[in-house]
Amino acid sequence: MTDIETLRAKLNLETAQVPWSSLQRFFARGETIGVAVRLSLLDVAVAFASDDSAAVDGWMRDGTVAPVTDADAARWHESDAAVWAVVVRPWVIVQEVGSPASDQPTNS
Repeated sequence: MTDIETLRAKLNLETAQVPWSSLQRFFARGETIGVAVRLSLLDVAVAFASDDSAAVDGWMRDGTVAPVTDADAARWHESDAAVWAVVVRPWVIVQEVGSPASDQPTNS
């Protein structure tokens, strides 16, 4: 298994659906990164963890990866939403549940 495959497997095991309300303190500190539903949360987490700045910069430029907005945070709070979340210090990377991305985390 390559280092990237090992990292991917580790991050997959650390990924979970959590209520947005449990992540609000991280949002308040500016530590939440949102991932568009068309991307794989795991691909993004691996890129962050492996310092793949080319991939991260590209996603940031096209807006598919960005700090969670006030509007998203408010919407998730009001609907008591659950999100997929994984920690890649110093970030908590989140994605709305129900993503059509083909590479969803496999834990429950």
